[in-house]
Amino acid sequence: MKKISIFSVMLISLTMLLMSCGPSEVVVRERPVEPVYVRPATPGPGYVWVEGAWVRSGRSYVYRQGYWARPQYGRTYRPGYWVQGRRGWYYKQGNY
Repeated sequence: MKKISIFSVMLISLTMLLMSCGPSEVVVRERPVEPVYVRPATPGPGYVWVEGAWVRSGRSYVYRQGYWARPQYGRTYRPGYWVQGRRGWYYKQGNY
């Protein structure tokens, strides 16, 4: 009986773990067109413009507009970009 309950707990835990793991990337058939918008005025000296980017939203992407930010000392930002794979397009997020 003890072995059955241990097995049951392990099976339930494994099932919950696998259900919480979503796909590692979202693939779309067509690369979305970047929307056009007006860049707002800088909030002050020393700010840099961070370009807009595509972010995952469920099984698709939504566009997050660019914004002004203070630069991070000693870091360089690499913007995200679209990559075409065998199944379609996916977005590689930018990073510092």
